Amino acid sequence: MKFLPTKFEGAWGIALNELTDERGFFARTFCSETLRSKGLEGQFPQHSMSYSRHRGTLRGLHFQRAPHAEVKIVRCLRGKIWDILLDLRPESPTYRQWEAFELSSDNRLQLYVPKGFAHGFQALTDDVEVSYLISEPFAPDAACGVRYDDTAFGIAWPLPVTSMSDKDRKWPKFR
Repeated sequence: MKFLPTKFEGAWGIALNELTDERGFFARTFCSETLRSKGLEGQFPQHSMSYSRHRGTLRGLHFQRAPHAEVKIVRCLRGKIWDILLDLRPESPTYRQWEAFELSSDNRLQLYVPKGFAHGFQALTDDVEVSYLISEPFAPDAACGVRYDDTAFGIAWPLPVTSMSDKDRKWPKFR
């Protein structure tokens, strides 16, 4: 695993070290010891996935409030997504800034999303599958989000939104 810096302290892109031969390749996608050696979370008791049928589908921007704040490792297993990290840590020099990453089944890039970030993505292709490793069990009372189109952040989504949950559509404006 190769750790690629982002503009955010504590957030990382994770590229695979592929060992290739005539059969294809082998790569380690997760190693708790490697993560812990970098001072990162290494325990992920919840593994989840999402499937988005149509290009333009938007999911997010989600996070859990303390004391249930969570770390995520996100990977696109099928298709391609425009993945957004939004820094909501008030003490951070990048507070309220966002960065986009293209994750796909072709590039196999993963994102390490630390606590204090909202996360969301838009499907760039039909039939998208996304995998999540999550450091905390889901706590419905701590589930929160911000609007995808909030002018406080000015996130530039690449496609018109074709599908979104009512819950995501109704997140309040940031205050």
